[in-house]
Amino acid sequence: MKARWGMRPGRWVLGAMLLAAGAAHAMGQGRTSECAKLTAVRLDETTIESAAVVEAGSWIPPGAANAVRNQPAFCRVAGVSKPAVSFEVWLPLAKWTGRFEVVGNGGMAGTIPYGAMLNALRRGNATASTNTGHVAIPGQGFDSSWSLGEPGLVEDFGHRALHLTTAHGKQIVAAFYGRPQEHSYYVGCSKGGGQGLMEAQRYPADFDGIVAGDPAYNWTSLYAGAHLYYAQSTLKDPESYIPPAKVKLLADAVNRACDASDGFADGVLDDPMACHVDPAVLACREGEDPVNCYTPKQVEAVRKIWAGMKDDEGRLIFPGLLPGGEAGSGGWSSWVTGSAPFQATHWKAADGFFRYMVMGNAKYDAMNFDYDRDKAALSKLAPALDAVDADLRPFARRRGRLILYHGLSDPDISALNTIHYYRQVVGITGAKTPEFARLFLVPGMQHCGGGPGPDTFDAVLAMERWVEKDEAPERIVASHKAQGHVDRTRPLCPYPQMAVYAGKGSTTDAASFVCRVPQSGAKVVFRR
Repeated sequence: MKARWGMRPGRWVLGAMLLAAGAAHAMGQGRTSECAKLTAVRLDETTIESAAVVEAGSWIPPGAANAVRNQPAFCRVAGVSKPAVSFEVWLPLAKWTGRFEVVGNGGMAGTIPYGAMLNALRRGNATASTNTGHVAIPGQGFDSSWSLGEPGLVEDFGHRALHLTTAHGKQIVAAFYGRPQEHSYYVGCSKGGGQGLMEAQRYPADFDGIVAGDPAYNWTSLYAGAHLYYAQSTLKDPESYIPPAKVKLLADAVNRACDASDGFADGVLDDPMACHVDPAVLACREGEDPVNCYTPKQVEAVRKIWAGMKDDEGRLIFPGLLPGGEAGSGGWSSWVTGSAPFQATHWKAADGFFRYMVMGNAKYDAMNFDYDRDKAALSKLAPALDAVDADLRPFARRRGRLILYHGLSDPDISALNTIHYYRQVVGITGAKTPEFARLFLVPGMQHCGGGPGPDTFDAVLAMERWVEKDEAPERIVASHKAQGHVDRTRPLCPYPQMAVYAGKGSTTDAASFVCRVPQSGAKVVFRR
């Protein structure tokens, strides 16, 4: 009797399992079918090349050997808009938040940023991005050779490709889910930060919220007044070159002079704008081994880099780097000095840009570029590449929201550059600016991450709350990890406020800090 009754439930359970398996199989077939149908979506001057389901944990990025971890199942759509704008749209299958998140590029683009797309997908967001219309040479993130004689491709790189991807992505989202996105967001840093400002200025209806980090928004000035200027300052005269082994000498001098000015020494300059160091403190004394000190020409090179580039009339073209971003793998030894002469990122970026895009001559030597003499060749690119319009009122009228952030120890793009733009916005929209745009400066963070300061924070979550709940970010908590463990946290405050130690509690705990305007006032002397 027990055996008989035991058999009946077993059959029922087995049947239920078979039904469930059949339903799951049908659901799987259904989502595969719906995904595949997206190849039929009609988009202007665009071909959808593929649309297929990627099962959870099965996707292997190009060039990788193994599948990525924690990858949700998604419908992967790949398309090309004329002339050659490749883009992808990823649509989560299990659960969609109703959000559409477009992610930006870095350097000279040329690839689709899959890592950033994965981050958006893991949030449950539909996501999209583009290679901006060209294919980069593998391993050369600052390759500009694709632009030679191709003004249309420069236009795509500057702004058109991302806007097309956004428009097409929204149509694909609506076709797949049967309804449009509830909210649209953009997230990017460096070139991606500049893309965000380009969107806010040129296409204010594209996004409800934009997160733009360390933005390369005034592209032509950045390349002339930072990338090339820093390279010329250290390379034009071989005796001005600073070997990477000497970078720590400069970093130590900065920390000795300014680290403890915030009340404690932790290797982070909370307010580098209040730090004034004369690099002459490193000048070699008579008879001193130059390995352990700076020659007069090296001292002058540091002064130039900190002061920024000016034209012949004394106008600042691009602000100098702030003290504090010298040390570390992502500091000066990467961007400014390189492992050897002509190996620094600043030079590699400038070299191709001025040869191919500015001068249109593959044999041109960028060391010969003179801003005052040759600026006409540079300015012809500004309409396509520069996002310098500070009038964001059209974006604000749509209730768009903008979060800017910038690492104060950025050795690539000076944080003063972003402060200057934000102050220009304030000059137009005044006291209403914080209602739609806020800037967060990140002490100790280098270019888009890294450095001795807390560099991990969720600006996207802050943006979602601002757009969807009208909760403007009053502070964003950032953390820093050492050997895989969080060793300090710090609040990021909306400019002009900065995190100031309250005088009690641990200096590694964000709760021990308050947001207030520092005595330096974070003043900027960048003028046009």
